[in-house]
Amino acid sequence: MASLAPASFGAALAAAHDAAGAQHYPQGTLYVVATPIGNLADITLRALHVLQLVDAIACEDTRHTQSMLRAYGIDRPGSQLLAVHQHNEAEAGQAVVARLAQGERIAYVSDAGTPGVSDPGARLAAAARAAGQRVLPLPGASSVTTLIGAAGLVAEGGHDGNASSAFVFAGFLPSKAGERDAAVKALSQEPRAVVLLEAPHRIENLARALATLGERRVTVGRELTKQFEEIATVAASALPDWFAADRDRTRGEFALVLHPVAVSGDGGAEGERVLRLLLAELPVKTAVKLAAEISGAPRNALYDAALRVRNGVEDA
Repeated sequence: MASLAPASFGAALAAAHDAAGAQHYPQGTLYVVATPIGNLADITLRALHVLQLVDAIACEDTRHTQSMLRAYGIDRPGSQLLAVHQHNEAEAGQAVVARLAQGERIAYVSDAGTPGVSDPGARLAAAARAAGQRVLPLPGASSVTTLIGAAGLVAEGGHDGNASSAFVFAGFLPSKAGERDAAVKALSQEPRAVVLLEAPHRIENLARALATLGERRVTVGRELTKQFEEIATVAASALPDWFAADRDRTRGEFALVLHPVAVSGDGGAEGERVLRLLLAELPVKTAVKLAAEISGAPRNALYDAALRVRNGVEDA
């Protein structure tokens, strides 16, 4: 099914066959395939093999996917590309499920990255599983984990490394100003890191909304893995000025990480002191909630401390 590949990926296709060809690829299976978020070289060998093997490829945009396949030297007729996107996901998904029931192998790819993460694909996977068909994920590129890895998430003043490495994925916030501001206000109460995604035409609006979070740090990832990739960490209050300083900074696709809330040593100690008093009289969840409200300490750190107390495990 592959045509003569460009020299840059011909070796990759051969390596994909050698590395992944002997593995088992069951029929009647939906293969959820992660694709690069910008740099074509970030494709996995198993993804290349499966994209050649399957009977059809369901995709968010058939033209975009056809272009990607041809860049790798994979030649697929248009009839083997099935449009499954946010506007037809339910109806088209059932057609895919019917083909799976006939024993076909079908891959699903979004326009970039891992399907089902702020992209179509989740409903298709759910429909396949509900019909008793196997869903097999092929992991790969994701803007979420790409930026997390570069952001250096450490809760300033914190002592719990596990707590500072936790994060929440919020994706795209609402486009309407009032709803977006309400969402940011809610995120201000979240002590863990928060990952956001945004499109270029809305990034300045998001920056102004996040500026209300003051000195809380934000790492901006623009055009990740591409030629003009840019990663910078600034205070939330400085975000609008950072974008205004260079108009090129508003171009491209964006991922952002709102860093963990800074935790003072005194606040953490006071939170645990209050927590211990409350645990003597209240269930864990209630004690943690009240201790967080009284002391301002992060709720997730207090919950971990509560479990240590209840289990009789204390820090050495």
